[in-house]
Amino acid sequence: MSRISARIKVVGMVQGVGYRAYTVEIARSLGLKGWVRNLLDGGVEAVIEGEEIHVQQAINACRTGPARAQVEHLSIDINNGTDEFSSFDIRY
Repeated sequence: MSRISARIKVVGMVQGVGYRAYTVEIARSLGLKGWVRNLLDGGVEAVIEGEEIHVQQAINACRTGPARAQVEHLSIDINNGTDEFSSFDIRY
């Protein structure tokens, strides 16, 4: 299986709706590593790393987000995995 890393920027109503906690829950349940954080422009950014099939599942979950979120657009940049992360956390 191939390990990849995805840098995702989420645009929409995604702050103040539990989006980061949702992303942490999804990523950890899939055994993924990386981080998620709020951006000053109102978006959310995440780096998600792991087995390609699991990263794709996390990306699909990010397209929807938690119940109160309104995701308008995802920008996704896929690269080779770096194995630089030991867990999946919220960054501040």
